Amino acid sequence: MRSVPSVTKPEQSASPGRLIDLPAPVGEDLAAVEARLGDEIASREERLHDVARHLVGAGGKRVRPIVVLLVFHAVACAAGAKPRREDTIEAAVALELIHSATLLHDDIIDGGETRRGRPSALSTFGVADTLVAGDFLFSRAFALCARFEPEVVRWAADACVSLTEGEILQGRFRHNPAVTMDDYLEIIHRKTASLFAAGGRTAAHLAGASPALSDAMAECGRHVGLAFQVSDDLLDVVGSPDATGKPCGIDLRDGNPSLPIVLALQSDQDLARLFADPHPGAADIQNGLARIRRAGILSAVAERAASHVGAALAVLGRLPDSPYRAALAALTRSLSDRVT
Repeated sequence: MRSVPSVTKPEQSASPGRLIDLPAPVGEDLAAVEARLGDEIASREERLHDVARHLVGAGGKRVRPIVVLLVFHAVACAAGAKPRREDTIEAAVALELIHSATLLHDDIIDGGETRRGRPSALSTFGVADTLVAGDFLFSRAFALCARFEPEVVRWAADACVSLTEGEILQGRFRHNPAVTMDDYLEIIHRKTASLFAAGGRTAAHLAGASPALSDAMAECGRHVGLAFQVSDDLLDVVGSPDATGKPCGIDLRDGNPSLPIVLALQSDQDLARLFADPHPGAADIQNGLARIRRAGILSAVAERAASHVGAALAVLGRLPDSPYRAALAALTRSLSDRVT
């Protein structure tokens, strides 16, 4: 494991939205994650399998599993203990299943019609089956976690608690122009960053890291998650639907307080009225997007994403140089690069 690995480019189906090339061992592990995801979404009920496969089989960037695998290999280069590579693959699968479950539930909450460039599970299978499929994926994830020691299970459970709290907090400020920057930061720390932090901590622990280094990798994961969310917020305003797999303006349509919206609301009463509308029309959404773009705040959003990238890279400096650390740094930089 300490030798310098070659770089491989796995099949597109293994990670459809992958942002970087990966060291060969990580590519192998990611292919194993993909295969295990296929195993875990199998069910005795064909309908349940179809709903789960509709989302999980559509791919996605697999950023969370990739972060887990890269942290594990980067830390294992320096750790004295025998690293737990198979356990790390299972942990990566569990975190992706949790993430997938939240996406199914999010689409129900938001009435999402599109996900990963295709009709959402909600649009295809309806509310009831999509809801149950989300519960199914959560259950599968924690069945995998049963193999781990209690603290690892607790980290995953705590992340899920934060996710649910973040969802409720976001709902409190849905279509609410009184939302503040502090409210926004609390939402994304709970709803997005918590799972990335749990992944970083778990991967470092399984690689044999000290508690202090595991804490540091949790902090790295937290900043990666924050950078990912802020850049996603920006892409909802300026991104290409062909690249993102979804139309712009979803946050305005659903009343979700993204960072561009929160910043623009501070000086635009017309946008505040539009944001408060529970049923904005297509023309309203386009008008709102235009107002956000003219507000002069998009550079501040990009700078916020870049600041989280910088914070994550600073933590990575605690690890010895390796192809894995380099790949993790490249992945982290790509999160802000995609919106600049």
